[in-house]
Amino acid sequence: MPDDRPSQAAARSWTPAAMTMAKETAFDWVKAHEGWLSKRHTEVWNFHETAWREYRSAAWYVKLLREQGFDVEEGTATMPTAFRATFGKGKPVIATYAEYDAVPANSQDPVPYEKPRDGVHKYAAGHTDPHSALGLGALGGLLAAKAAMQKHNLPGTLVFFGEPAEKVCGSKPVHAAHGYYDHLDAAVSFHPAFTTSHANTVNWDTHCGSYWSRMYTFECPHPEAWGGMGLSEGASAHTMARAPGAIDAVCLMYMTSKMTKEAMLPHAGTWTINEAILAAGQATADNLAPNFSQIQYASRCPTLAMQERIYAILDNNADHVASITHCTVRKEWVTKTRPGLPNHAITTLTYANLMLAAPPQWGEEAKKFAREIQRNLGLAPMAEPMHPAMSALIDPLEDEARMRAILPPWQKNYTSDDYTDYTWHCPTARLYVGRAMLSSPKPGYQYPNWVWNAMGGYPATIDPTIFSAARAIAGTLVDLLSDPQALAAAQAEFRERTGGGIGGSQWVPPLLPRNFPAPIHYRWPEYVSTPRGEEWWIPQGA
Repeated sequence: MPDDRPSQAAARSWTPAAMTMAKETAFDWVKAHEGWLSKRHTEVWNFHETAWREYRSAAWYVKLLREQGFDVEEGTATMPTAFRATFGKGKPVIATYAEYDAVPANSQDPVPYEKPRDGVHKYAAGHTDPHSALGLGALGGLLAAKAAMQKHNLPGTLVFFGEPAEKVCGSKPVHAAHGYYDHLDAAVSFHPAFTTSHANTVNWDTHCGSYWSRMYTFECPHPEAWGGMGLSEGASAHTMARAPGAIDAVCLMYMTSKMTKEAMLPHAGTWTINEAILAAGQATADNLAPNFSQIQYASRCPTLAMQERIYAILDNNADHVASITHCTVRKEWVTKTRPGLPNHAITTLTYANLMLAAPPQWGEEAKKFAREIQRNLGLAPMAEPMHPAMSALIDPLEDEARMRAILPPWQKNYTSDDYTDYTWHCPTARLYVGRAMLSSPKPGYQYPNWVWNAMGGYPATIDPTIFSAARAIAGTLVDLLSDPQALAAAQAEFRERTGGGIGGSQWVPPLLPRNFPAPIHYRWPEYVSTPRGEEWWIPQGA
Protein backbone atom coordinates (compact mmCIF):
# COMPACT_ATOMS: atom_id res chain seq x y z
CA MET A 1 0.00 0.00 0.00
CA PRO A 2 1.18 3.60 -0.55
CA ASP A 3 3.17 4.91 2.40
CA ASP A 4 1.05 8.07 2.58
CA ARG A 5 -2.29 6.30 2.99
CA PRO A 6 -2.57 6.92 6.76
CA SER A 7 -1.83 10.62 6.33
CA GLN A 8 -4.48 10.88 3.60
CA ALA A 9 -6.94 9.10 5.85
CA ALA A 10 -6.19 11.46 8.72
CA ALA A 11 -8.37 14.08 7.06
CA ARG A 12 -11.40 11.77 7.02
CA SER A 13 -14.54 12.55 8.95
CA TRP A 14 -15.64 9.63 11.08
CA THR A 15 -19.40 9.20 11.00
CA PRO A 16 -21.62 6.48 12.44
CA ALA A 17 -22.86 3.77 10.12
CA ALA A 18 -26.37 4.09 8.73
CA MET A 19 -29.14 2.44 10.74
CA THR A 20 -30.71 0.23 8.09
CA MET A 21 -33.83 -1.84 8.66
CA ALA A 22 -31.74 -5.01 8.84
CA LYS A 23 -29.40 -3.44 11.36
CA GLU A 24 -32.33 -2.23 13.43
CA THR A 25 -33.56 -5.82 13.59
CA ALA A 26 -30.13 -6.92 14.79
CA PHE A 27 -29.88 -4.22 17.45
CA ASP A 28 -33.41 -5.03 18.63
CA TRP A 29 -32.39 -8.68 18.99
CA VAL A 30 -29.47 -7.71 21.25
CA LYS A 31 -31.68 -5.48 23.39
CA ALA A 32 -34.33 -8.19 23.76
CA HIS A 33 -31.74 -10.81 24.71
CA GLU A 34 -29.58 -8.87 27.17
CA GLY A 35 -30.73 -10.97 30.12
CA TRP A 36 -30.20 -14.16 28.14
CA LEU A 37 -26.67 -13.12 27.09
CA SER A 38 -25.81 -12.18 30.68
CA LYS A 39 -26.83 -15.61 32.01
CA ARG A 40 -24.99 -17.40 29.19
CA HIS A 41 -21.84 -15.43 29.96
CA THR A 42 -21.94 -16.46 33.62
CA GLU A 43 -22.17 -20.10 32.53
CA VAL A 44 -19.03 -19.88 30.40
CA TRP A 45 -17.20 -17.80 33.01
CA ASN A 46 -17.89 -20.52 35.56
CA PHE A 47 -16.26 -23.21 33.41
CA HIS A 48 -12.87 -21.40 33.71
CA GLU A 49 -10.99 -24.05 31.70
CA THR A 50 -7.39 -23.67 30.56
CA ALA A 51 -5.83 -23.71 27.08
CA TRP A 52 -6.37 -26.93 25.11
CA ARG A 53 -8.59 -28.26 27.92
CA GLU A 54 -11.84 -26.32 27.36
CA TYR A 55 -14.01 -29.43 26.94
CA ARG A 56 -17.10 -28.16 28.77
CA SER A 57 -16.89 -24.71 27.18
CA ALA A 58 -16.63 -26.07 23.64
CA ALA A 59 -19.47 -28.55 24.21
CA TRP A 60 -21.59 -25.70 25.59
CA TYR A 61 -21.12 -23.63 22.43
CA VAL A 62 -21.71 -26.60 20.12
CA LYS A 63 -25.00 -27.48 21.82
CA LEU A 64 -26.23 -23.88 21.85
CA LEU A 65 -25.33 -23.23 18.21
CA ARG A 66 -27.11 -26.35 17.06
CA GLU A 67 -30.18 -25.27 19.01
CA GLN A 68 -29.96 -21.94 17.16
CA GLY A 69 -30.05 -23.69 13.78
CA PHE A 70 -26.35 -23.78 12.91
CA ASP A 71 -24.58 -26.71 11.28
CA VAL A 72 -21.63 -27.50 13.54
CA GLU A 73 -18.46 -29.44 12.85
CA GLU A 74 -16.82 -30.49 16.12
CA GLY A 75 -13.14 -31.15 16.76
CA THR A 76 -11.93 -29.18 13.76
CA ALA A 77 -8.32 -29.40 12.57
CA THR A 78 -7.40 -32.14 15.11
CA MET A 79 -8.44 -29.89 18.03
CA PRO A 80 -10.98 -31.56 20.37
CA THR A 81 -12.12 -28.22 21.79
CA ALA A 82 -12.45 -26.36 18.47
CA PHE A 83 -15.44 -26.16 16.14
CA ARG A 84 -16.87 -24.47 13.05
CA ALA A 85 -20.55 -23.47 12.90
CA THR A 86 -22.28 -22.22 9.74
CA PHE A 87 -25.65 -20.67 8.93
CA GLY A 88 -26.97 -19.76 5.49
CA LYS A 89 -25.48 -20.58 2.12
CA GLY A 90 -23.52 -19.02 -0.70
CA LYS A 91 -21.51 -15.82 -0.84
CA PRO A 92 -20.41 -13.75 0.93
CA VAL A 93 -18.90 -15.91 3.68
CA ILE A 94 -18.38 -13.77 6.79
CA ALA A 95 -16.75 -15.05 9.98
CA THR A 96 -16.31 -14.21 13.62
CA TYR A 97 -15.29 -16.40 16.55
CA ALA A 98 -15.35 -17.23 20.25
CA GLU A 99 -12.45 -17.87 22.59
CA TYR A 100 -13.02 -19.48 25.99
CA ASP A 101 -9.72 -20.40 27.63
CA ALA A 102 -8.89 -19.14 31.11
CA VAL A 103 -5.55 -18.42 32.80
CA PRO A 104 -3.91 -20.58 35.51
CA ALA A 105 -3.47 -19.02 38.97
CA ASN A 106 -6.26 -16.47 38.46
CA SER A 107 -9.15 -18.09 40.32
CA GLN A 108 -11.41 -15.35 41.70
CA ASP A 109 -15.05 -15.17 42.72
CA PRO A 110 -17.12 -12.26 41.38
CA VAL A 111 -17.02 -10.55 44.77
CA PRO A 112 -15.51 -7.18 45.83
CA TYR A 113 -12.64 -8.74 47.78
CA GLU A 114 -9.89 -11.24 47.06
CA LYS A 115 -11.32 -14.76 47.18
CA PRO A 116 -10.64 -17.82 45.04
CA ARG A 117 -13.73 -19.66 43.82
CA ASP A 118 -15.21 -22.17 46.23
CA GLY A 119 -14.24 -25.78 45.72
CA VAL A 120 -11.17 -25.18 43.57
CA HIS A 121 -7.45 -24.92 44.14
CA LYS A 122 -6.20 -21.41 44.79
CA TYR A 123 -4.00 -21.67 41.68
CA ALA A 124 -6.82 -22.88 39.45
CA ALA A 125 -7.67 -20.89 36.34
CA GLY A 126 -9.83 -17.83 35.98
CA HIS A 127 -10.94 -15.55 33.16
CA THR A 128 -8.75 -12.46 33.07
CA ASP A 129 -9.33 -10.64 29.76
CA PRO A 130 -12.01 -12.14 29.92
CA HIS A 131 -12.36 -14.56 27.01
CA SER A 132 -15.77 -15.50 28.36
CA ALA A 133 -17.00 -12.00 27.43
CA LEU A 134 -15.09 -12.11 24.15
CA GLY A 135 -17.04 -15.22 23.17
CA LEU A 136 -20.43 -13.94 24.33
CA GLY A 137 -19.98 -10.56 22.62
CA ALA A 138 -19.19 -12.33 19.34
CA LEU A 139 -22.00 -14.85 19.85
CA GLY A 140 -24.48 -12.05 20.51
CA GLY A 141 -23.40 -10.26 17.34
CA LEU A 142 -23.62 -13.48 15.35
CA LEU A 143 -27.13 -14.38 16.52
CA ALA A 144 -28.33 -10.82 16.01
CA ALA A 145 -26.99 -10.84 12.44
CA LYS A 146 -28.68 -14.21 11.89
CA ALA A 147 -32.00 -12.68 12.98
CA ALA A 148 -31.49 -9.88 10.44
CA MET A 149 -30.61 -12.40 7.71
CA GLN A 150 -33.79 -14.34 8.32
CA LYS A 151 -36.14 -11.36 8.52
CA HIS A 152 -34.68 -9.43 5.57
CA ASN A 153 -33.61 -12.35 3.35
CA LEU A 154 -29.94 -11.36 3.31
CA PRO A 155 -27.76 -13.63 1.16
CA GLY A 156 -24.58 -15.30 2.33
CA THR A 157 -23.12 -17.53 5.02
CA LEU A 158 -22.25 -16.74 8.61
CA VAL A 159 -19.36 -18.74 10.05
CA PHE A 160 -18.59 -18.94 13.75
CA PHE A 161 -15.37 -20.59 14.86
CA GLY A 162 -14.61 -21.97 18.29
CA GLU A 163 -10.99 -20.99 18.89
CA PRO A 164 -9.34 -22.64 21.92
CA ALA A 165 -5.99 -21.91 23.54
CA GLU A 166 -5.56 -18.27 22.57
CA LYS A 167 -3.39 -17.77 25.67
CA VAL A 168 -0.74 -19.86 23.92
CA CYS A 169 -1.78 -18.54 20.46
CA GLY A 170 -2.92 -22.03 19.68
CA SER A 171 -5.89 -22.70 17.46
CA LYS A 172 -5.91 -20.09 14.72
CA PRO A 173 -2.57 -21.01 13.11
CA VAL A 174 -3.72 -24.65 13.25
CA HIS A 175 -7.05 -23.82 11.60
CA ALA A 176 -5.14 -21.82 8.98
CA ALA A 177 -2.74 -24.70 8.32
CA HIS A 178 -5.73 -26.98 7.74
CA GLY A 179 -7.30 -24.57 5.23
CA TYR A 180 -10.30 -23.50 7.31
CA TYR A 181 -9.92 -19.80 6.48
CA ASP A 182 -9.20 -20.13 2.76
CA HIS A 183 -12.78 -19.47 1.61
CA LEU A 184 -13.67 -16.59 3.91
CA ASP A 185 -14.63 -13.24 2.39
CA ALA A 186 -14.19 -11.17 5.57
CA ALA A 187 -13.85 -11.60 9.34
CA VAL A 188 -14.41 -9.62 12.52
CA SER A 189 -12.12 -10.19 15.53
CA PHE A 190 -13.21 -8.78 18.89
CA HIS A 191 -11.41 -8.44 22.21
CA PRO A 192 -12.43 -6.65 25.42
CA ALA A 193 -10.12 -3.69 25.95
CA PHE A 194 -7.13 -4.26 28.21
CA THR A 195 -5.79 -0.72 28.44
CA THR A 196 -7.34 2.74 28.68
CA SER A 197 -5.28 3.95 25.71
CA HIS A 198 -6.70 1.26 23.40
CA ALA A 199 -10.42 1.07 24.21
CA ASN A 200 -13.51 1.38 21.99
CA THR A 201 -11.62 1.46 18.73
CA VAL A 202 -10.49 -0.66 15.78
CA ASN A 203 -6.86 -1.29 14.82
CA TRP A 204 -5.62 0.84 11.94
CA ASP A 205 -2.04 -0.05 10.92
CA THR A 206 -0.25 -1.46 13.96
CA HIS A 207 -1.68 -4.94 14.44
CA CYS A 208 -0.35 -7.64 16.73
CA GLY A 209 2.99 -9.24 15.93
CA SER A 210 4.05 -12.86 15.73
CA TYR A 211 4.04 -15.43 18.52
CA TRP A 212 6.16 -18.56 18.19
CA SER A 213 6.40 -21.36 20.71
CA ARG A 214 8.60 -24.45 20.71
CA MET A 215 8.80 -27.46 23.02
CA TYR A 216 12.16 -29.03 23.89
CA THR A 217 11.92 -32.57 25.24
CA PHE A 218 14.98 -34.17 26.83
CA GLU A 219 15.20 -37.92 27.40
CA CYS A 220 17.90 -40.13 28.87
CA PRO A 221 16.99 -43.50 27.34
CA HIS A 222 20.29 -45.33 28.01
CA PRO A 223 21.90 -44.05 31.21
CA GLU A 224 24.04 -47.18 31.42
CA ALA A 225 25.95 -46.01 28.35
CA TRP A 226 27.27 -43.01 30.26
CA GLY A 227 30.23 -45.12 31.33
CA GLY A 228 29.84 -44.97 35.10
CA MET A 229 31.98 -47.41 37.08
CA GLY A 230 31.86 -48.89 40.55
CA LEU A 231 34.49 -47.93 43.10
CA SER A 232 35.37 -51.61 43.53
CA GLU A 233 34.21 -55.06 42.59
CA GLY A 234 30.62 -55.57 43.81
CA ALA A 235 30.13 -51.91 44.80
CA SER A 236 26.54 -50.75 45.23
CA ALA A 237 24.78 -49.12 42.31
CA HIS A 238 24.05 -46.25 44.70
CA THR A 239 27.73 -45.27 44.66
CA MET A 240 28.28 -45.43 40.89
CA ALA A 241 28.66 -42.36 38.71
CA ARG A 242 25.39 -41.78 36.89
CA ALA A 243 24.42 -39.90 33.74
CA PRO A 244 23.34 -36.33 34.52
CA GLY A 245 19.97 -36.99 32.87
CA ALA A 246 16.88 -34.97 32.07
CA ILE A 247 16.58 -32.77 35.16
CA ASP A 248 20.08 -31.44 34.61
CA ALA A 249 19.23 -31.02 30.94
CA VAL A 250 16.20 -28.85 31.59
CA CYS A 251 18.10 -26.83 34.23
CA LEU A 252 21.00 -26.24 31.85
CA MET A 253 18.61 -25.32 29.03
CA TYR A 254 16.90 -22.81 31.30
CA MET A 255 20.16 -21.20 32.47
CA THR A 256 21.97 -21.33 29.13
CA SER A 257 19.07 -19.64 27.38
CA LYS A 258 18.86 -16.99 30.10
CA MET A 259 22.56 -16.27 29.59
CA THR A 260 22.31 -16.09 25.80
CA LYS A 261 19.06 -14.10 25.74
CA GLU A 262 20.83 -10.75 25.89
CA ALA A 263 22.83 -11.63 22.78
CA MET A 264 20.00 -13.00 20.65
CA LEU A 265 18.76 -9.73 19.14
CA PRO A 266 19.60 -6.03 19.21
CA HIS A 267 18.17 -4.05 22.10
CA ALA A 268 15.62 -2.31 19.89
CA GLY A 269 11.91 -2.70 19.44
CA THR A 270 9.65 -4.82 21.63
CA TRP A 271 10.39 -8.54 21.78
CA THR A 272 10.06 -10.97 24.65
CA ILE A 273 10.89 -14.58 25.51
CA ASN A 274 9.25 -16.60 28.26
CA GLU A 275 9.56 -20.21 29.30
CA ALA A 276 7.61 -22.84 31.21
CA ILE A 277 8.85 -26.20 32.50
CA LEU A 278 6.06 -28.69 31.90
CA ALA A 279 7.80 -31.80 33.24
CA ALA A 280 11.04 -32.57 35.04
CA GLY A 281 12.48 -35.94 35.96
CA GLN A 282 9.35 -37.95 36.64
CA ALA A 283 10.04 -37.86 40.39
CA THR A 284 13.33 -39.77 40.27
CA ALA A 285 15.09 -39.24 43.61
CA ASP A 286 17.67 -41.99 43.62
CA ASN A 287 20.96 -42.80 41.95
CA LEU A 288 19.08 -43.30 38.70
CA ALA A 289 19.29 -40.86 35.84
CA PRO A 290 16.08 -38.81 35.54
CA ASN A 291 14.78 -39.82 32.15
CA PHE A 292 12.35 -37.13 30.96
CA SER A 293 11.83 -33.36 30.99
CA GLN A 294 10.17 -30.70 28.86
CA ILE A 295 10.55 -26.96 28.62
CA GLN A 296 8.45 -24.67 26.45
CA TYR A 297 9.69 -21.36 25.04
CA ALA A 298 7.38 -18.65 23.74
CA SER A 299 8.50 -15.46 22.01
CA ARG A 300 6.73 -12.35 20.79
CA CYS A 301 8.38 -10.41 17.96
CA PRO A 302 7.33 -7.79 15.42
CA THR A 303 9.13 -9.58 12.55
CA LEU A 304 9.56 -13.17 11.42
CA ALA A 305 13.31 -12.65 10.92
CA MET A 306 13.66 -11.92 14.64
CA GLN A 307 11.81 -15.13 15.46
CA GLU A 308 14.10 -17.17 13.22
CA ARG A 309 17.15 -15.80 15.04
CA ILE A 310 15.76 -16.62 18.49
CA TYR A 311 15.03 -20.23 17.68
CA ALA A 312 18.32 -20.79 15.91
CA ILE A 313 20.02 -19.96 19.21
CA LEU A 314 17.57 -21.97 21.33
CA ASP A 315 18.01 -24.99 19.05
CA ASN A 316 21.77 -24.71 19.33
CA ASN A 317 21.53 -24.45 23.12
CA ALA A 318 19.36 -27.56 23.24
CA ASP A 319 21.80 -29.59 21.15
CA HIS A 320 24.73 -28.75 23.41
CA VAL A 321 22.74 -29.31 26.59
CA ALA A 322 21.64 -32.75 25.38
CA SER A 323 25.24 -33.68 24.64
CA ILE A 324 26.44 -32.56 28.07
CA THR A 325 23.74 -34.45 29.98
CA HIS A 326 23.74 -37.70 27.97
CA CYS A 327 20.22 -37.04 26.67
CA THR A 328 18.46 -36.90 23.36
CA VAL A 329 16.48 -33.79 22.49
CA ARG A 330 13.29 -33.45 20.48
CA LYS A 331 12.26 -30.03 19.15
CA GLU A 332 8.61 -29.53 18.24
CA TRP A 333 6.60 -26.47 17.34
CA VAL A 334 3.65 -25.60 19.53
CA THR A 335 2.57 -22.66 17.39
CA LYS A 336 3.83 -20.11 14.84
CA THR A 337 1.69 -17.09 14.03
CA ARG A 338 2.13 -14.42 11.39
CA PRO A 339 2.21 -10.66 12.11
CA GLY A 340 -1.13 -8.97 11.50
CA LEU A 341 -2.01 -7.41 8.14
CA PRO A 342 -3.98 -4.11 8.17
CA ASN A 343 -7.10 -3.37 6.14
CA HIS A 344 -8.31 0.20 6.35
CA ALA A 345 -11.57 -0.43 4.51
CA ILE A 346 -12.93 -3.00 6.96
CA THR A 347 -11.52 -1.03 9.89
CA THR A 348 -13.47 2.04 8.78
CA LEU A 349 -16.65 0.00 8.34
CA THR A 350 -16.32 -1.62 11.77
CA TYR A 351 -15.55 1.63 13.57
CA ALA A 352 -18.59 3.25 11.97
CA ASN A 353 -20.70 0.45 13.42
CA LEU A 354 -19.04 0.81 16.82
CA MET A 355 -20.01 4.49 16.73
CA LEU A 356 -23.58 3.49 15.93
CA ALA A 357 -23.59 0.81 18.63
CA ALA A 358 -22.14 3.19 21.25
CA PRO A 359 -19.45 2.25 23.77
CA PRO A 360 -20.43 0.67 27.09
CA GLN A 361 -21.79 2.69 29.98
CA TRP A 362 -21.98 1.51 33.59
CA GLY A 363 -24.96 1.93 35.89
CA GLU A 364 -25.25 2.42 39.61
CA GLU A 365 -25.08 -1.31 40.45
CA ALA A 366 -21.69 -1.57 38.75
CA LYS A 367 -20.45 1.59 40.45
CA LYS A 368 -21.61 0.31 43.84
CA PHE A 369 -19.61 -2.89 43.29
CA ALA A 370 -16.59 -0.83 42.24
CA ARG A 371 -16.81 1.38 45.35
CA GLU A 372 -16.98 -1.69 47.55
CA ILE A 373 -13.75 -2.94 45.95
CA GLN A 374 -12.08 0.39 46.68
CA ARG A 375 -13.35 0.36 50.27
CA ASN A 376 -12.01 -3.19 50.81
CA LEU A 377 -8.61 -2.05 49.53
CA GLY A 378 -8.52 0.75 52.07
CA LEU A 379 -9.22 3.42 49.45
CA ALA A 380 -11.74 6.22 49.58
CA PRO A 381 -14.70 5.18 47.36
CA MET A 382 -15.10 7.43 44.35
CA ALA A 383 -18.36 8.97 43.20
CA GLU A 384 -17.42 7.92 39.65
CA PRO A 385 -15.12 4.91 40.11
CA MET A 386 -15.03 3.75 36.48
CA HIS A 387 -12.22 5.01 34.29
CA PRO A 388 -13.82 7.39 31.75
CA ALA A 389 -11.66 6.10 28.86
CA MET A 390 -13.53 2.79 28.90
CA SER A 391 -16.76 4.59 27.92
CA ALA A 392 -15.23 6.86 25.27
CA LEU A 393 -14.75 6.24 21.57
CA ILE A 394 -11.19 6.47 20.28
CA ASP A 395 -10.68 7.45 16.65
CA PRO A 396 -8.62 4.66 14.99
CA LEU A 397 -6.11 7.23 13.76
CA GLU A 398 -5.78 8.73 17.23
CA ASP A 399 -5.35 5.22 18.60
CA GLU A 400 -2.71 4.53 15.94
CA ALA A 401 -0.83 7.70 16.88
CA ARG A 402 -0.75 6.65 20.54
CA MET A 403 0.76 3.30 19.65
CA ARG A 404 3.29 4.79 17.24
CA ALA A 405 4.46 7.18 19.97
CA ILE A 406 5.92 4.29 21.97
CA LEU A 407 7.36 2.29 19.05
CA PRO A 408 10.41 2.81 16.80
CA PRO A 409 9.50 3.80 13.21
CA TRP A 410 10.67 0.47 11.74
CA GLN A 411 8.40 -1.61 14.00
CA LYS A 412 5.12 -2.33 12.24
CA ASN A 413 3.57 -4.81 14.70
CA TYR A 414 3.23 -4.90 18.48
CA THR A 415 2.45 -7.57 21.13
CA SER A 416 0.75 -10.79 20.02
CA ASP A 417 -2.57 -12.53 19.48
CA ASP A 418 -3.30 -15.32 17.05
CA TYR A 419 -6.22 -13.48 15.34
CA THR A 420 -3.46 -12.29 13.02
CA ASP A 421 -3.69 -15.55 11.08
CA TYR A 422 -7.17 -14.52 9.88
CA THR A 423 -5.71 -11.32 8.39
CA TRP A 424 -3.75 -13.27 5.75
CA HIS A 425 -6.84 -15.04 4.43
CA CYS A 426 -9.44 -12.27 4.22
CA PRO A 427 -9.99 -8.63 5.23
CA THR A 428 -10.14 -8.72 9.04
CA ALA A 429 -11.19 -6.04 11.52
CA ARG A 430 -9.72 -6.01 15.02
CA LEU A 431 -12.35 -4.48 17.31
CA TYR A 432 -11.78 -3.41 20.93
CA VAL A 433 -14.64 -2.55 23.30
CA GLY A 434 -14.11 -1.00 26.72
CA ARG A 435 -14.55 -3.02 29.92
CA ALA A 436 -14.93 -2.00 33.52
CA MET A 437 -11.68 -0.59 34.90
CA LEU A 438 -11.33 1.45 38.07
CA SER A 439 -9.87 4.92 38.07
CA SER A 440 -6.60 5.19 39.97
CA PRO A 441 -6.75 7.06 43.28
CA LYS A 442 -3.30 8.54 42.65
CA PRO A 443 -0.64 8.51 39.92
CA GLY A 444 1.15 5.19 39.69
CA TYR A 445 -1.33 3.23 41.80
CA GLN A 446 -1.85 -0.32 40.54
CA TYR A 447 -4.95 -2.29 41.50
CA PRO A 448 -4.26 -5.97 42.29
CA ASN A 449 -5.09 -8.48 39.57
CA TRP A 450 -8.02 -9.99 41.45
CA VAL A 451 -9.94 -6.72 40.95
CA TRP A 452 -9.76 -7.05 37.19
CA ASN A 453 -10.83 -10.69 37.37
CA ALA A 454 -13.72 -10.11 39.76
CA MET A 455 -15.23 -7.39 37.57
CA GLY A 456 -14.97 -9.72 34.58
CA GLY A 457 -17.39 -12.13 36.26
CA TYR A 458 -19.81 -9.72 37.94
CA PRO A 459 -22.75 -9.18 35.57
CA ALA A 460 -23.25 -5.47 36.21
CA THR A 461 -19.62 -4.70 35.38
CA ILE A 462 -19.07 -7.03 32.39
CA ASP A 463 -22.49 -7.03 30.67
CA PRO A 464 -22.18 -3.53 29.13
CA THR A 465 -19.03 -4.70 27.29
CA ILE A 466 -20.83 -7.76 25.92
CA PHE A 467 -23.88 -5.79 24.76
CA SER A 468 -21.86 -3.02 23.08
CA ALA A 469 -19.66 -5.55 21.30
CA ALA A 470 -22.68 -7.57 20.17
CA ARG A 471 -24.24 -4.47 18.59
CA ALA A 472 -21.01 -3.40 16.88
CA ILE A 473 -20.29 -6.89 15.56
CA ALA A 474 -23.88 -7.40 14.41
CA GLY A 475 -23.87 -4.09 12.55
CA THR A 476 -20.59 -4.93 10.83
CA LEU A 477 -21.74 -8.43 9.86
CA VAL A 478 -24.98 -7.06 8.44
CA ASP A 479 -23.11 -4.47 6.36
CA LEU A 480 -20.70 -7.10 5.03
CA LEU A 481 -23.65 -9.28 4.04
CA SER A 482 -25.78 -6.53 2.53
CA ASP A 483 -23.36 -3.93 1.10
CA PRO A 484 -21.42 -5.42 -1.83
CA GLN A 485 -19.48 -2.20 -2.40
CA ALA A 486 -18.16 -2.08 1.17
CA LEU A 487 -17.06 -5.71 0.98
CA ALA A 488 -15.52 -5.22 -2.46
CA ALA A 489 -13.46 -2.28 -1.19
CA ALA A 490 -12.07 -4.36 1.68
CA GLN A 491 -11.27 -7.26 -0.62
CA ALA A 492 -9.58 -4.99 -3.17
CA GLU A 493 -7.33 -3.64 -0.43
CA PHE A 494 -6.59 -7.19 0.74
CA ARG A 495 -5.49 -8.15 -2.78
CA GLU A 496 -3.33 -5.05 -3.04
CA ARG A 497 -1.59 -5.65 0.29
CA THR A 498 -0.95 -9.34 -0.45
CA GLY A 499 0.05 -8.87 -4.09
CA GLY A 500 -2.95 -10.74 -5.42
CA GLY A 501 -4.72 -12.33 -2.47
CA ILE A 502 -4.04 -15.82 -1.14
CA GLY A 503 -0.92 -17.07 -2.89
CA GLY A 504 -0.02 -13.55 -4.05
CA SER A 505 3.47 -12.12 -4.37
CA GLN A 506 3.40 -10.50 -0.90
CA TRP A 507 1.24 -13.10 0.81
CA VAL A 508 2.66 -14.94 3.81
CA PRO A 509 1.37 -18.54 3.94
CA PRO A 510 0.62 -20.39 7.19
CA LEU A 511 3.84 -21.01 9.09
CA LEU A 512 2.84 -24.41 10.44
CA PRO A 513 2.96 -27.37 8.05
CA ARG A 514 -0.18 -28.31 6.16
CA ASN A 515 -2.45 -30.43 8.39
CA PHE A 516 -0.26 -29.75 11.44
CA PRO A 517 -1.50 -31.86 14.40
CA ALA A 518 -2.59 -29.71 17.31
CA PRO A 519 -0.24 -29.81 20.36
CA ILE A 520 -2.88 -31.19 22.71
CA HIS A 521 -0.71 -34.03 24.06
CA TYR A 522 1.53 -32.02 26.36
CA ARG A 523 0.98 -31.68 30.10
CA TRP A 524 -0.96 -28.44 29.94
CA PRO A 525 -2.45 -27.27 33.25
CA GLU A 526 -5.88 -28.80 33.90
CA TYR A 527 -8.11 -30.55 36.39
CA VAL A 528 -7.67 -34.31 36.55
CA SER A 529 -9.72 -37.13 38.09
CA THR A 530 -7.87 -39.13 40.74
CA PRO A 531 -8.89 -41.57 43.50
CA ARG A 532 -8.77 -38.48 45.73
CA GLY A 533 -11.30 -36.65 43.55
CA GLU A 534 -10.93 -33.77 41.09
CA GLU A 535 -7.53 -32.13 41.47
CA TRP A 536 -5.79 -29.23 39.86
CA TRP A 537 -2.47 -30.18 38.29
CA ILE A 538 -0.90 -28.92 41.53
CA PRO A 539 -2.21 -31.31 44.25
CA GLN A 540 -4.42 -29.58 46.79
CA GLY A 541 -2.11 -30.26 49.73
CA ALA A 542 1.12 -29.37 47.94
